Amino acid sequence: MYAIVEIAGQQFKVAKDQKVFVNRLATEEGKKVSFDTVLLIGDGDKVTVGAPAINGAQVGAKVVKHLKGDKVIVFKKKRRKGYRVKNGHRQSLSEIIIESIVASGAKKSATTSTKATANKPAKKEAAPKVEPKKAAPKATASKKEAKATPKKETKAAAPKKTPAKKATPAKAKADDLKKIEGIGPKIAQTLTEGGIATFADLAKAKPAKIAEIIAGVRGNHVPDTWPQQAKLAADGKWDELKALQDKLDGGKK
Repeated sequence: MYAIVEIAGQQFKVAKDQKVFVNRLATEEGKKVSFDTVLLIGDGDKVTVGAPAINGAQVGAKVVKHLKGDKVIVFKKKRRKGYRVKNGHRQSLSEIIIESIVASGAKKSATTSTKATANKPAKKEAAPKVEPKKAAPKATASKKEAKATPKKETKAAAPKKTPAKKATPAKAKADDLKKIEGIGPKIAQTLTEGGIATFADLAKAKPAKIAEIIAGVRGNHVPDTWPQQAKLAADGKWDELKALQDKLDGGKK
């Protein structure tokens, strides 16, 4: 007898006394857990298919231990950008052993009912109504005295004239300098901070000046072809720029 059951967002084909590694469960080690989302049950030639799950079917299991899976290396690289990132990942898993497969008549696990009740907020008790205090009657004598005293004429202060602010010229929008072969994110940021933010600025700059600005960036960078590439990019000659970059090796001739 076997069953196809959904466990922690994944589907598994299981049989009795079978060990299965699933995504980490909240159940503690040594305790039993049951799964109600049984999609299919096969018993010899008889196969029962749910729509999508079978009513009353249940798979019981026991949590053996919690562990982590094998390390998976994630390596990312971008050509001609000097971008390389290497990370490792180990998935949190739970090892369970299947103890029973019930085709019908099983009650839903208590964990689902307790979760549903725990999520319901408790009703707030009605706060006692507080009667507003009656305002004390205002003294009429003070009003009469206020009317008797003549009002002093006060001249309204003339509003101060604020000098008009001079309009500052808008800065040119920065270009994506990483399109130049040999320039990565760090160098592009360093050039922008050094006053070279557009293709036109880079085209006008001399290689010696560029090398002076990026002197603090780690690596062996040769900016001899950068002004030439920036000139083509500034003029919108992208086909010629691509043809030139195909001849270069990391921005070097």
